[in-house]
Amino acid sequence: MGAVSRMLVWISGASAGIGAALAATIPYEAEIVDLSRRGGTPGTQHVAVDLADPASWPLVEEDFTRRLADFDGDRVVFVHNAGTLTPLGPAGVVDTAQYTRNVLLNSAAAQVLGHAFLQAVDGRDFEQHLMMLTSGAALWPYEGESSYCAGKAAVDQWVRAVGLEQQRRKPGCRVISVAPGAVDTAMQEELRAAAEEQVPNARRFRELEATGGLARPEDVARRIWSLLNRDVPNGAVLHVQDL
Repeated sequence: MGAVSRMLVWISGASAGIGAALAATIPYEAEIVDLSRRGGTPGTQHVAVDLADPASWPLVEEDFTRRLADFDGDRVVFVHNAGTLTPLGPAGVVDTAQYTRNVLLNSAAAQVLGHAFLQAVDGRDFEQHLMMLTSGAALWPYEGESSYCAGKAAVDQWVRAVGLEQQRRKPGCRVISVAPGAVDTAMQEELRAAAEEQVPNARRFRELEATGGLARPEDVARRIWSLLNRDVPNGAVLHVQDL
């Protein structure tokens, strides 16, 4: 895809976990925007938003539009990484308000913000990349994680459909999703701390940590960034282990 001299990147949830690792390991000169509640990640500009609240989504759309208005660089990227496992436990038992926030962040926000990004870059003459962070939970049902599983499955199917659409656009945006695998983040801590009645498979996650089966966020982030220069088809749903 040629040398890149100027680059604009948005990362949702860049204040911790894989998002923070993505900001820390980006192998390009870039302006990085962190879309999150907390912020504080070095080298990023923070837009304070709670992406589980639909009232925040227009703020992100406005930020896309404002920064792109005078952008004359070579490559624009949006990595939608923000997600949540909370609440862990069976549907019909967990807190309704928390369950609703999970659905809004993991499923609805991904689609609405992805749409907003595509609208903002449509017809612009620079490389365009939209990367969604997904999970093996999109394929395999896990008790206690119903809304998370459903949200990630929705993201993957959205990527497949929109990837087909973008093949018809000129220049078009490359839209892909990538599953990072088991990574040493706060999400894994949450799973390890879960009671058996919340997540019957919690013991497996404790064993993963004990046996050194968790990847370092920085290592996973570097693999994700490598996708920008790989010949990956539009609409691809990938796993870092395949890279």
